[in-house]
Amino acid sequence: MDIRIGIVNSPRELSFESSQTAAQIEKTVADALGSDAKFIKLADDKGKVYIVPVASFAYLEVGSEESRRIGFVA
Repeated sequence: MDIRIGIVNSPRELSFESSQTAAQIEKTVADALGSDAKFIKLADDKGKVYIVPVASFAYLEVGSEESRRIGFVA
């Protein structure tokens, strides 16, 4: 799953791949926003943990679970 997180007042975004499903990520973010949590924690495929303050979210984009095609498609 490809995840991109836009940060307020920052020209760059966080971008990483995660083994979590789109539903799991959506639930984590929704729970954090609904409970007034200070931050969320997301992990990538390599074991890195990203801790992002909820107040600094500009956007969160979750990619599709479909694998990418390789080569030319007719």
